[in-house]
Amino acid sequence: MGGYGYSNGYGMMGGYSPFAGLLMFFFWLLILVAIGLLMLWAIRQSRHGDHMAPPMSGPVAGPPSAVQQHDEAMAIARKRLATGEITRAQFDEIRQALGG
Repeated sequence: MGGYGYSNGYGMMGGYSPFAGLLMFFFWLLILVAIGLLMLWAIRQSRHGDHMAPPMSGPVAGPPSAVQQHDEAMAIARKRLATGEITRAQFDEIRQALGG
């Protein structure tokens, strides 16, 4: 009972073997190596670019072409003519302005 502090007489490590520290060192070394390899893999994958993109299905999204815009404008004008919003003269004016 004549010791200092709360030690049970097994020294600073509380009874663990000196190999416990070595085992912990290799554990953390393994963790750091795994993180490094994961970062290396991520960098290499990001440099290759497109192969990670999901496969596209259907038409490629993008701004509508001039033909699509023209067709849509004419469809709107026809609908407005059919519902009586515009007169035949106004429809003809819209059609000439659109070039068709």
